Amino acid sequence: MSQTHSAKPFQSVFNDSVVIDASTPSQKRALSYATTIEMLFNQVMNSKMPADRIIGQYFREHKKHGSKDRRVIRESLFGLFRWWGWLSQLQGEQPHVTWFRQLSACAALEQHAWQDITQAWNTLATWPTTEAHPTNCDSINDKLALFMSLSGLTACQISDLLPSWFWQTCPVVPADKLAVVEAMTSRPPIWARVQSIKTSAAIAQLNKAGVDAIASQYFADAISLGHKSINLNEIDTYKQGHLEIQDLASQVIGQICQPQADQTWWDACSGAGGKTLQLRSLMLQQNTQSVGTITASDIRNKPLEELNKRAKRAGFNNISVAPWKSDALPVNAGTFDGVLVDAPCSCTGTWRRNPDMRWLDDASALTDKPALQLDILARSAAAVKSGGQLVYATCSLSPSENEHVVEAFLAQTNEFELVPVTHPFTGESCNMLTIWPQLADSDGMFVAKMRRK
Repeated sequence: MSQTHSAKPFQSVFNDSVVIDASTPSQKRALSYATTIEMLFNQVMNSKMPADRIIGQYFREHKKHGSKDRRVIRESLFGLFRWWGWLSQLQGEQPHVTWFRQLSACAALEQHAWQDITQAWNTLATWPTTEAHPTNCDSINDKLALFMSLSGLTACQISDLLPSWFWQTCPVVPADKLAVVEAMTSRPPIWARVQSIKTSAAIAQLNKAGVDAIASQYFADAISLGHKSINLNEIDTYKQGHLEIQDLASQVIGQICQPQADQTWWDACSGAGGKTLQLRSLMLQQNTQSVGTITASDIRNKPLEELNKRAKRAGFNNISVAPWKSDALPVNAGTFDGVLVDAPCSCTGTWRRNPDMRWLDDASALTDKPALQLDILARSAAAVKSGGQLVYATCSLSPSENEHVVEAFLAQTNEFELVPVTHPFTGESCNMLTIWPQLADSDGMFVAKMRRK
């Protein structure tokens, strides 16, 4: 990780040697927010724990914050990580000035609505120039122009917004580079999947409940819920088991699996079971009396308990769990029509939702996974029956975790062959499929489909 992206990017903003006058209520709130956001930012960078976990714990411990407070703190924190490749280059006469410049620039780039707070940060930032700055801030090029105008820096590049090791390990076609950065610095909508009822009925129910739900053009059961925060526990459609939150790129995997109504499937790395539920839903869409079965496995018991709760809420039968307890298969070999291996990975494809991870991780997040991924894939393949399918997936954008793992697996066995798949967003036929975030406003994902000969 470069020096500008070090784990301790600034010192404490407010201490005995720094006295900042706050003469208005807005300035007092702005100072309070700045102190809290700095504390959370440093905690994430120093502990290398996910930002959503850190901020979730903070809000649970500090019930005093109202909805506006929570929004300002949360969106400012994640915005800082989103633009840290530029913000980390800012300098001020003193550490607290640097911090206010980072907050001020972040608010401008994110176009935050809380103008009173933003104006107070602008004042405290004491920018080197008072000239008018660009107001058009729609494209990534516009945002770069705005940032350079604010900061006076001239060497910033769009590629700075992702760490250098990303460009080295996740090759991007030059023509797509701008679109990739544009996607990675924007927030995708909340994608969901409808089950057991018609999509049109679910959308009507959600719209009535005040949720901006619209249908996806790609999958009949996929819907976008917009960008607003949603309390799912207040949504009847969710409580009745008719709605599951699942990113559109993640939904591609189940669509590639194409489980038939009477088949047996094994989700070998199920986690909390999002794809297990999708597989079962796809079976039931073909036949409401489907006799197909799905077994879900994970090395952790807690996610499997969560899967059982979600399956019960959905009213889905024929789903069972079989925890991995050792290196031995937790299921019978050679008995499944399909096996899905959604392998643990670097998660570079989820950086839109987790912008902190691009600065917490380094290249080792990629290099320490392929051996494990190949081992899991090879072990799980033993469960596929003759003529059955083996699907390998990750939420990584790196060939080292994707194509190279599949190629290594096929090189060590002559029992499997690749099955060409159709890219759901472009219609192209390909042997292995990478979903890039800019294609359909989603996360990134990889999937390859094989068949036992």
